[in-house]
Amino acid sequence: MGINVFHCLLPTAYRKAGDIVADFRQSVAWWCLTQVGMTPEAIIEAAAGIGYGGVEFAPPEYWQAVQDRGLTLTAINGHGSLTEGLNRRENHAGIEREILTNLDHAARRGIANLICFSGNRYGGVDDDTGAAITAEGLARVAGAAEDAGVTLVLELLNSKVNHPGYQCDHTAWGVRVCEAVNSPRVRLLYDIYHMQIMEGDIIRTIQRHHAWFGHYHTAGNPGRHDLDDAQELQYPAIMRAVAATGYTGFVGQEFLPKGEPVAALRHAFALCDRPGTATP
Repeated sequence: MGINVFHCLLPTAYRKAGDIVADFRQSVAWWCLTQVGMTPEAIIEAAAGIGYGGVEFAPPEYWQAVQDRGLTLTAINGHGSLTEGLNRRENHAGIEREILTNLDHAARRGIANLICFSGNRYGGVDDDTGAAITAEGLARVAGAAEDAGVTLVLELLNSKVNHPGYQCDHTAWGVRVCEAVNSPRVRLLYDIYHMQIMEGDIIRTIQRHHAWFGHYHTAGNPGRHDLDDAQELQYPAIMRAVAATGYTGFVGQEFLPKGEPVAALRHAFALCDRPGTATP
């Protein structure tokens, strides 16, 4: 029995009656693994061998190799700058050109998500104004995303530790932007690590706002490392909450392994793939 077929059986084979079945899939974040020394070839083989369904942020020169191994290209950046983002009107035309180009790549390659960024706060623009401007920028390309069948996911990031000044740093702010755009192809990337730092209350937030979440990222906090018992997030419970919403997209493992990376990826996969039975 091949790996992909076996993986399809895992959600039910390991559960007792009444357990929540996770219909979402998992992906690995390319940059986290190259940063700890994995080669592109090793990333692709590890992801496929463990049972991951996709890879995020793979450079274009590896797209074909990823797909040849039966993996999905789950997400790439929609535009280049995280700090100079959609909350500045003077950036809109340039970002629109970038997103339209990447929508074409995504449509041809079957890439589900383009990740977008609010940019950093700047003088004279409060959060209400920044949200309105960001929504204007996304509205310019929402129709093209709908036509392409690709989702623009505005990423929620922490401004406390990793990205000082970033404006889309709370769920409520991101939801406000999505509501203003009002497109089925404009959603949020709910990064569990980042939002634990900024606001906590992860499970209740997922239960309340999941309709606006088009993609998820994981990592342990503090440290952005493995999903182990040295960090504070209870991922089996969080993944049960995600599964209970009926989410069928990808959960991206975006952590920096502390030790042997393949073992860390294998542990994270099992922890999130069987949330009804797994323990930290």
